[in-house]
Amino acid sequence: MKDFFKYLFASMLGFFLSVVIIFIIVIVIIFGAISSLDDDKSVTVSNNSVLFLNLDQPITERTPKNPFGNLPIVGGNEKDGIGLNDLLKSIKKAKTDDNIKCIYLNVSSPNAGFATMREVRNALIDFKKSHKKIISYSEVYTQGAYYLASAADKIYLNPEGALEFKGFSSELTFFKGTLEKAGVEMQVIRVGNYKSAVEPFILDKMSDYNRKQVTAYVGGLYNTFLTDIAKSRNIERDSLFSIADQYRIQQPQDALNYKMIDGLKYKDQILEELKGISGRTKGENIRSVEINDYAKNNSDTNSSKNKVAVIYANGEISGGEGNDNQIGSERISRAIRKARLDDDIKAVVIRVNSPGGSALASDVIWREIVLTKKEKPVIASFGDVAASGGYYIGCAADSIFVQPNTITGSIGVFGIIPNFQNLMTNKLGITFDGVKTGQYADIMATNRPMTDGERFIIQNELNRVYSGFVSRVADGRKKSKAYIDSIGGGHVWIGTDAVQIGLADRIGSFNDAINAAAKKAKIKDFKVVEYPDVIDPLKSLMDESTDKIKTYYTKQELGDHYMLYQQMKKVMASSGIQARMPFEAVIK
Repeated sequence: MKDFFKYLFASMLGFFLSVVIIFIIVIVIIFGAISSLDDDKSVTVSNNSVLFLNLDQPITERTPKNPFGNLPIVGGNEKDGIGLNDLLKSIKKAKTDDNIKCIYLNVSSPNAGFATMREVRNALIDFKKSHKKIISYSEVYTQGAYYLASAADKIYLNPEGALEFKGFSSELTFFKGTLEKAGVEMQVIRVGNYKSAVEPFILDKMSDYNRKQVTAYVGGLYNTFLTDIAKSRNIERDSLFSIADQYRIQQPQDALNYKMIDGLKYKDQILEELKGISGRTKGENIRSVEINDYAKNNSDTNSSKNKVAVIYANGEISGGEGNDNQIGSERISRAIRKARLDDDIKAVVIRVNSPGGSALASDVIWREIVLTKKEKPVIASFGDVAASGGYYIGCAADSIFVQPNTITGSIGVFGIIPNFQNLMTNKLGITFDGVKTGQYADIMATNRPMTDGERFIIQNELNRVYSGFVSRVADGRKKSKAYIDSIGGGHVWIGTDAVQIGLADRIGSFNDAINAAAKKAKIKDFKVVEYPDVIDPLKSLMDESTDKIKTYYTKQELGDHYMLYQQMKKVMASSGIQARMPFEAVIK
């Protein structure tokens, strides 16, 4: 009887919890549906308004459509951010909008890569051609924040604040010691001495090859950083280098003394200055509009029949559908094919922001680019990173545009097969036994070491894939295979070097690539259409809510160590031959 009541109460509790969870989900869906009704409504901008530009939010390739982003159950109160596409359009629109008198830039720690920040920064510089002012204020400027702020007419810092200016460093994390303690052996097969994505699992420090390339691309990033700031602030580049090298900005006053900023002010003083610039009197409130709201007015009114299609390829590359943050070969291929078969689309721009992934999935997308190029112009625009598989899918384009601080190249492949035998047998006491009909029937087994024969077979397959990769690049770039191999081998290049060695054609912005596509198609008046369609937020909720909840709470628990967890998870989940750049090198 006691057990009966125990199971009865347990069942009742389970039923009650299920009802509560379902109720919460229904409320979330209703709330999201109501919220989404206002998503696409334009906003009215009052005259004499200040455009409030918050650049601490995530800057993605496209603005997410997620009406549930502010709900903890699916988003964890994290801002979804704004797309680079809408951000650039909004700044350009504000340039000629008579109701916008100035931009108030607020940034402390931007959530974007350096190539993305350069796109935004150049848009701000172009905005100033209208003779409208940009005022930047922050209590703290990280180096990325200062890079963006340096485009402003006036940079102000809180009198008790901080400006970080110390130079760049890149740190890689190595797991070899941890894996050895756990009894796990990572069996690595690769093509290319610079293909360093595998090194965290087999070494305890950088190889000489990897140190050489990391030194080169971090130096390239830093050179662009200093050069751009020097031009905007009218300070010699060598002086900026010395200021950072000697760590001379230690106090807020130091930043003012070295002319890195224009003043030490409190927020109320900034607001008074904005009132004056925007034509408001002392007793009046500032009229402002946030960039996320202002972006709702970005609807394209161009009715031209001629169109340029932009295909967004964002995230790691895998087979299947993927999502807005992961390149699925089926979804992206379908989008390219749709653009190719549409007679109104006269040219295609593939916008790549990817560190690579599955070599097979990359080849599937590459094939669609090749077929499309036979029908209409195809231009590639590379964002923060377009490396390995990310480079693979863009190499067939008629022309490749990069930023000077784009990370690209990494032409190489690798495979990792973990061996858990020591962990299972010696640590946990688990053994395995079985039968097979052929000596290679269990060639990818992870409960024992590879045999020499198995390693030979897998190495041959990697060599074949690498040879195909090199051939595709050679054909696309109109170079010899021998030359591409000499600059390949997994070597990562910075954008300026990529142009110099022929892996890219020119330094240019996202909009430059779109205009080049239109020019090559010989059209002047055109409308930009975007593919693939953004995934419906309701579908995204149903498909991904569990993963989002898990990710949110994992981040809360692991904090800064979440990236390490991600790296281990990625390599364990990787299947097939990978065309991927080195794991995340953190630039600080």
